[in-house]
Amino acid sequence: MTGKSGRGERADATRELILVTAERLFAEHGVFAVSNRQVSEAAGQGNNAAVGYHFGTKTDLVRAIVRKHAVPVEQLRLRMVAEAGDSPDVRDWVACLVRPITDHLAELGSPTWYGRFAAQVMTDPGLREIVVTDSLDASSLHRIIQGLDECLPDLPAEVRAERGDMARQLMVHMCAERERALALGAATPRSSWHDAGTGLIDATVGLWLAPVTQP
Repeated sequence: MTGKSGRGERADATRELILVTAERLFAEHGVFAVSNRQVSEAAGQGNNAAVGYHFGTKTDLVRAIVRKHAVPVEQLRLRMVAEAGDSPDVRDWVACLVRPITDHLAELGSPTWYGRFAAQVMTDPGLREIVVTDSLDASSLHRIIQGLDECLPDLPAEVRAERGDMARQLMVHMCAERERALALGAATPRSSWHDAGTGLIDATVGLWLAPVTQP
């Protein structure tokens, strides 16, 4: 029994090491510039097929990284959604989108790679659907979208969809830019992830409340 337990713990530790290593390499070099073999070698695995053994394909590995972060982010988001209640304030709902991501990155400590990893995945046609699908399945996001809709009843549907895409791009790539600057030791406009989140909320609220030019 102890032997089986020990093997299970070693397998879990190996999986986690592979996940962390893959996330770092994908963030720094791009997903398809890094092979499963390179991930295995960088993770110190004697067996170059370790990624395939523990995860399957590269797409499966990407999905595992996404889901690893999706769980704590969703927990933070659900708590904020509960606090927002039936708020009529756009800022409260935008904060529910932004804060869970920036708070999660802050909680990870330094360095982090998930911001850059997410940006890499979101710009790849073959992998983007993994992030989008997992996000849309989150119950908290359905409530946030509903909350924004209730705050902006006069916003045309096509403008609503367009600004949703804009907000998503802004969140993903601004987090990636800050993370990249921190990794390089470069100056950042804000001194902390919390302050960066505040700036991102300010800009995103402005985006949602911007006037609509009629064609």
